[in-house]
Amino acid sequence: MSVLSRIALALLIIGGINWGLIGLFQFDLVATLFGGQDAFLSRVVYGLVGISALICIGLLFKPSEEMDDVVTGDRPSRISNQDLRTEFGEEPDFSKERETESKEADRNKD
Repeated sequence: MSVLSRIALALLIIGGINWGLIGLFQFDLVATLFGGQDAFLSRVVYGLVGISALICIGLLFKPSEEMDDVVTGDRPSRISNQDLRTEFGEEPDFSKERETESKEADRNKD
């Protein structure tokens, strides 16, 4: 998450808390701190919260970073057994692998 997104999210949380206070207790914290709803600083804070909401709309449509890492292969997959044949009752044939390994070992000796 970028720095701009984090700042926007923090301002959005502040705005959400302010709206919660207004809804529950009819108390506007921003207006109280900055001199009323019509004060210049209060209007700046309200404007910044609104702009933050617009920025955070983009976060709704951004795929999660965890899914991006799994798709691109940046991190190892969480699935430890990727040979799914064993989960459906089919046992892998390791004898062929052993034969090829022994043949390669014989070649390397020569």
